[in-house]
Order: sequence, then C-alpha cells, then structure tokens
Amino acid sequence: MQVIHTVSELRKLLKNQSSIGFVPTMGNLHAGHLHLVEIAKQHAECVVVSIFVNPLQFGPNEDLASYPRTLDADCAKLEATGADIVFAPSANEMYPETQTMTIAPPPIARELCGASRPGHFAGVATVVMKLFNMVQPQIAIFGKKDFQQLFIVKEMVKQFNLPIEIFAGETVREVDGLAMSSRNSYLSNQERASATQLNRALQTIVAAIKSGSKAFSSLEASAIQQLNQAGWQVDYIAVRSAKSLLIPKENECELVVLGAAKIGTTRLIDNLTVTI
Repeated sequence: MQVIHTVSELRKLLKNQSSIGFVPTMGNLHAGHLHLVEIAKQHAECVVVSIFVNPLQFGPNEDLASYPRTLDADCAKLEATGADIVFAPSANEMYPETQTMTIAPPPIARELCGASRPGHFAGVATVVMKLFNMVQPQIAIFGKKDFQQLFIVKEMVKQFNLPIEIFAGETVREVDGLAMSSRNSYLSNQERASATQLNRALQTIVAAIKSGSKAFSSLEASAIQQLNQAGWQVDYIAVRSAKSLLIPKENECELVVLGAAKIGTTRLIDNLTVTI
C-alpha cells in the first residue's frame, strides 16, 4: 500500500490503471469505512482511499479543529483491509487557491441536515467533485448512514454525466444498534449508553409504518418529543421518500426514516429504510 500526499503523485500512480475503485473519507476510520473498502475491492483492481478533513463542509461553529485526525492508525487499518493507495492531501494541496467556484446542490440540500448546516452539502459536493477529477475512478463507494449525502452525490454524478458508478454500503452498527461514526469517539460513557435512543426512535416509527400507519407527522412529533424529554436536542426526525427525499406521496412504497440529534455536544445521524 502506498501513502501519497499530492495530486501529481496520485496521477502518476493511477496513469495506467483501468479499474479504479474510490472510497472518500475524512479519516478516523472504523469498521463502517473498512466495509466500503471491501466493497471497492470486489469491483475494482486498484482501490484508492482518500483521507481529508474538508474545511469547506464545516460551518463556523462546527468541529473542524477538533475533528479526530488519526492518519497512522487509519493507514494500518487500510493496509490490513487491502487498500492499494491512500491519498492524504493537505488543505493547501486540495485548495491551492480560494475555492470561489463550487457545486450548487439541489434544493433538497437545504432540508434535513442542510437546514441546520447551511452550505454543508455545497462543501461536500465540491470536494467530492474535486476528488473525482483527481482520482478518476470507475466506481465510488459511499455509506448509507449519511443517506442525504449519498442521494446528493448520486444526483451530481447523474446530472453532470460523470462516468462513475456509485455503490452504497450498508450502515455498520455496534452490537446495540448504534450506527458507527467517527464522532462516536466524542461521547462520554453516559452519553454512549444513551446514544442508542436515536436508533430506537427510528425503529419505533418503522414498526408503526409496517403496521399500516401513515400518520407520518404524528410519528415524527412523538419521536422528537420522546428524545427531547430524554435530554437530546433534536435537529429533525423525518419520514421521506427513499427515491426523492421529498415528503412521501400518497402511494409511495419505498420510504426512509431519518434523524439527526445532539446528545451532549455530539451530533449523531441515522436512518432506516422501510418498504410498505
């Protein structure tokens, strides 16, 4: 496995590769990330993993400075998983000049996570487009845990006619159901013990939908109330179309239940899909 830090090195290494799989990450890797690498290995001869904490997608009061940076440990995990190249650029390498041109994502980027994180998905889409242009993969793998991000990346690839197939990796969970996340390391022991409440709230909604309920607004409001009473600061709980992320139409069959909430100072997200 080779660890490189510049675009020129990356392009030199990839020049003669005809089958490239790409997994973009912000590092502090866990089993969920490694699962994405395993998917890439099944579909490509050369697997590139990027590790870059992207300042463009952090708001002014978010955790850019404190976001865990664990490059050595990440590289050890990736080597054991069989990745071929780790691309770990500096901020100056990714943004050698001020990024005045950005990708404008669709209106859905201003809802759900985008409502409380203005500009977040423009930052995500812009860095992913830059990375796609640097790596030029045939396939790229993103986790389903960030369902909205996955949706926006798929739309970008489709609308810009990028020759890249997007694969979606299932959310990897701890034994108690908590979705694995780099931000879980922020949780105190007490917060970690309570963190499964978000997933359980979504499970309750899924069970109600499977039982025939279509009172989505009431289900959302009940989940928000229960979490707030348990000490969470709920950003949103929402039932949406899995195909469009819009409010479901009357005959919609493929749904996704999404949630984002803070426990202490740590913001967690999760989602579950359901077919009716």
